[in-house]
Amino acid sequence: VQLQASGGGLVQPGGSLRLSCAASGFTGDYYAIGWFRQAPGKEREVVSCISSSGSITWYGDSVKGRFSSSRDDAKKMVSLQMNSLKPEDTAVYYCATDRRQIGLYGYKCAKSQDEYDVWGQGTLVTVSS
Repeated sequence: VQLQASGGGLVQPGGSLRLSCAASGFTGDYYAIGWFRQAPGKEREVVSCISSSGSITWYGDSVKGRFSSSRDDAKKMVSLQMNSLKPEDTAVYYCATDRRQIGLYGYKCAKSQDEYDVWGQGTLVTVSS
Protein backbone atom coordinates (compact mmCIF):
# COMPACT_ATOMS: atom_id res chain seq x y z
CA VAL A 1 0.00 0.00 0.00
CA GLN A 2 1.38 3.39 -0.98
CA LEU A 3 0.18 6.96 -0.78
CA GLN A 4 1.48 9.92 -2.71
CA ALA A 5 0.52 13.43 -1.73
CA SER A 6 0.79 16.31 -4.19
CA GLY A 7 -0.52 19.78 -4.90
CA GLY A 8 1.39 21.89 -2.43
CA GLY A 9 2.95 25.20 -3.30
CA LEU A 10 3.19 28.88 -2.53
CA VAL A 11 -0.07 30.81 -2.27
CA GLN A 12 -1.02 34.25 -1.01
CA PRO A 13 -3.24 34.68 2.04
CA GLY A 14 -6.86 34.23 1.07
CA GLY A 15 -5.94 31.96 -1.81
CA SER A 16 -6.76 28.33 -2.48
CA LEU A 17 -4.93 25.09 -3.09
CA ARG A 18 -6.09 21.57 -3.76
CA LEU A 19 -4.06 18.72 -2.36
CA SER A 20 -4.37 15.21 -3.72
CA CYS A 21 -3.55 11.86 -2.17
CA ALA A 22 -3.19 9.04 -4.66
CA ALA A 23 -3.52 5.54 -3.24
CA SER A 24 -2.11 2.39 -4.81
CA GLY A 25 -1.09 -1.14 -4.02
CA PHE A 26 -4.49 -2.55 -3.11
CA THR A 27 -7.77 -3.45 -4.76
CA GLY A 28 -11.18 -2.12 -3.86
CA ASP A 29 -12.67 1.32 -3.30
CA TYR A 30 -12.95 1.44 0.49
CA TYR A 31 -10.14 3.06 2.41
CA ALA A 32 -9.95 5.77 5.04
CA ILE A 33 -7.70 8.81 4.72
CA GLY A 34 -6.44 11.18 7.34
CA TRP A 35 -4.82 14.51 6.54
CA PHE A 36 -2.20 15.84 8.93
CA ARG A 37 0.15 18.79 8.88
CA GLN A 38 3.36 19.78 10.58
CA ALA A 39 4.43 23.39 10.78
CA PRO A 40 8.07 24.35 11.42
CA GLY A 41 8.92 23.79 15.06
CA LYS A 42 5.54 22.31 15.89
CA GLU A 43 4.16 18.83 16.34
CA ARG A 44 2.17 17.13 13.64
CA GLU A 45 -1.57 17.76 13.99
CA VAL A 46 -4.67 16.30 12.44
CA VAL A 47 -6.46 18.41 9.84
CA SER A 48 -9.19 16.20 8.44
CA CYS A 49 -10.28 12.61 7.96
CA ILE A 50 -12.67 10.73 5.73
CA SER A 51 -14.01 7.28 6.50
CA SER A 52 -13.51 4.27 4.24
CA SER A 53 -17.12 4.52 3.09
CA GLY A 54 -16.64 8.20 2.33
CA SER A 55 -19.80 9.02 4.25
CA ILE A 56 -18.10 10.46 7.33
CA THR A 57 -15.78 13.46 7.27
CA TRP A 58 -14.28 15.51 10.07
CA TYR A 59 -12.36 18.76 10.16
CA GLY A 60 -10.28 20.37 12.85
CA ASP A 61 -11.55 23.61 14.35
CA SER A 62 -8.74 25.60 12.75
CA VAL A 63 -9.79 24.60 9.22
CA LYS A 64 -13.52 23.98 9.58
CA GLY A 65 -15.49 25.91 6.98
CA ARG A 66 -12.39 26.48 4.85
CA PHE A 67 -11.20 22.97 3.99
CA SER A 68 -13.20 20.15 2.46
CA SER A 69 -12.33 16.58 1.56
CA SER A 70 -13.62 14.50 -1.32
CA ARG A 71 -12.79 11.26 -3.02
CA ASP A 72 -12.64 9.99 -6.58
CA ASP A 73 -12.92 6.23 -6.40
CA ALA A 74 -12.27 5.78 -10.11
CA LYS A 75 -8.86 7.41 -9.67
CA LYS A 76 -8.38 6.02 -6.16
CA MET A 77 -7.68 9.53 -4.97
CA VAL A 78 -8.71 11.72 -2.07
CA SER A 79 -8.49 15.49 -2.36
CA LEU A 80 -8.33 18.24 0.22
CA GLN A 81 -9.65 21.55 -1.05
CA MET A 82 -8.19 24.40 0.98
CA ASN A 83 -9.78 27.83 0.68
CA SER A 84 -9.23 31.15 2.44
CA LEU A 85 -5.72 30.09 3.33
CA LYS A 86 -3.93 31.83 6.17
CA PRO A 87 -0.23 32.13 6.97
CA GLU A 88 -0.79 29.79 9.91
CA ASP A 89 -1.78 27.07 7.44
CA THR A 90 1.83 26.93 6.31
CA ALA A 91 3.06 23.38 6.92
CA VAL A 92 4.00 20.09 5.34
CA TYR A 93 0.78 18.21 4.70
CA TYR A 94 0.61 14.44 4.89
CA CYS A 95 -2.06 11.93 3.99
CA ALA A 96 -2.24 8.60 5.76
CA THR A 97 -4.32 5.45 5.75
CA ASP A 98 -5.05 2.53 8.05
CA ARG A 99 -4.51 -0.79 6.31
CA ARG A 100 -7.05 -2.40 8.65
CA GLN A 101 -9.79 -0.27 7.08
CA ILE A 102 -8.94 -1.12 3.48
CA GLY A 103 -11.78 -3.01 1.81
CA LEU A 104 -14.19 -2.31 4.67
CA TYR A 105 -17.27 -0.15 4.18
CA GLY A 106 -16.76 1.65 7.46
CA TYR A 107 -17.57 4.85 9.29
CA LYS A 108 -14.42 5.29 11.34
CA CYS A 109 -12.80 8.67 10.93
CA ALA A 110 -9.68 8.42 13.04
CA LYS A 111 -8.13 11.63 14.36
CA SER A 112 -5.06 10.16 16.03
CA GLN A 113 -1.95 9.62 13.95
CA ASP A 114 -1.45 6.39 15.90
CA GLU A 115 -4.44 4.95 14.04
CA TYR A 116 -2.64 5.20 10.69
CA ASP A 117 0.16 2.95 9.52
CA VAL A 118 0.84 4.05 5.95
CA TRP A 119 1.93 7.62 5.24
CA GLY A 120 2.55 9.62 2.11
CA GLN A 121 5.73 11.63 1.70
CA GLY A 122 4.23 15.03 2.46
CA THR A 123 3.71 18.13 0.36
CA LEU A 124 4.71 21.64 1.42
CA VAL A 125 2.11 24.40 1.58
CA THR A 126 3.40 27.93 2.10
CA VAL A 127 0.96 30.77 2.62
CA SER A 128 2.74 34.09 2.32
CA SER A 129 2.47 37.42 0.60
